[in-house]
Amino acid sequence: MTQNEMQNIGLTVSQRVVAGIVANNKITSELQCFPVSEDEEDALVELPREALIKVMCDEIIALARTVEKVNSVGVALPGIIRNGIVEDSPNLPQMKGARVEEELCAALKNQGISTTVKVVNDADAVAAGLAALHGKLETVVRIWTLGTGVGFGRYPLTEGIWEGGHTVVSLDDKETYCGCGGRGHVEGIMGHRAMRLRFLDMEPEDIFAAAKKGDPRCVEFKKLWHKALAAATASSIHISGAGKFYITGYNVGFVELPMLRDYIQQMVRMSPLQGFSIETRPEDATNEVLGAAVLAQQSAK
Repeated sequence: MTQNEMQNIGLTVSQRVVAGIVANNKITSELQCFPVSEDEEDALVELPREALIKVMCDEIIALARTVEKVNSVGVALPGIIRNGIVEDSPNLPQMKGARVEEELCAALKNQGISTTVKVVNDADAVAAGLAALHGKLETVVRIWTLGTGVGFGRYPLTEGIWEGGHTVVSLDDKETYCGCGGRGHVEGIMGHRAMRLRFLDMEPEDIFAAAKKGDPRCVEFKKLWHKALAAATASSIHISGAGKFYITGYNVGFVELPMLRDYIQQMVRMSPLQGFSIETRPEDATNEVLGAAVLAQQSAK
């Protein structure tokens, strides 16, 4: 059995825990979800850390029992992840400080499952999943995930924090809606939570619907929203060069690509940096599951 044919498990934690088996850079099992219902949006936030790690462990064990041997386990979590430790996670605050790799390895070993565990940022997992899905594992892929917060992912993995959702895109003292409490962040403009705080009388989908009908306040915000993403993308281009960007997440439907490209082109004027491309992709947890497993497999080599 080659390295690519070995069985790996990918697991992601966002609104739900979703896990599956990956072999040859493809998901080869049905996905397992906890909770089963998509309506229980706050179920994981309300779980204590020990309970959430147990849920993760139980999902991994259930899948591991269906294969002969698990080569590696990849876990995708929101926040700053380094050396297997969640250094900070505004969207899952109970996980701050959790030594997830260590705890999961110990729990799995107690169940007779000896394998390596790799914990990565969830946006990095999406980037790896899209790279694998489109056969681009030899190229650099960057992604924005638009959801409760704003994530920035990069494949291949590179040393660094990569909390691109906290890129400063405004100097306005009133821009303090980011979940981390910082001022002027792209997440403080584009994040679902931030939009709800800004428009206390409207849901995000209502804001963009009203913008289409010409509501002045909502039209101006839609422009600001796209300018924020353009500014963060332009900053990445100026630091790391042009290349491929994907945009995904449950709020990706708000993106108007012609407007976004126009704003980026106004911000990126040096000709060697103008060869960027941007595509939108619908939110799909399979990308994170696949990417987490791919990154774990690469780490286990």
